[in-house]
Amino acid sequence: QVQLVESGGGLVQAGGSLRLSCAASGRTFSSYVMGWFRQAPGKEREFVVAINWSGGSTYYADSVKGRFTISRDNAKNTVYLQMNSLKPEDTAVYYCAAGGWSDLRAVNPDYWGQGTQVTVSS
Repeated sequence: QVQLVESGGGLVQAGGSLRLSCAASGRTFSSYVMGWFRQAPGKEREFVVAINWSGGSTYYADSVKGRFTISRDNAKNTVYLQMNSLKPEDTAVYYCAAGGWSDLRAVNPDYWGQGTQVTVSS
């Protein structure tokens, strides 16, 4: 069992930056692919980025490539999402998730966090 708790969301102006954190409980954290998803009002939840157990492989949605960076610290059971050059269209609730590569790409991970709101003003 893995429990995920996100933090770091907030209100930022367009062009600004935020860093999200996801703290995981459970001894098997390092065995999971970790990812971030987001859901804007009236839209479906969408994949943003994922990182493998070692941090050596990552996969980004085209909409965030070059602006967002995912990383993980297995010693701290934490995954991070650095978001730069934020745009109003990045406004959404951001969710941390854990699972396998195919599960995350299918927006069907084993575990979800509760989400953290990110609002980008124009």
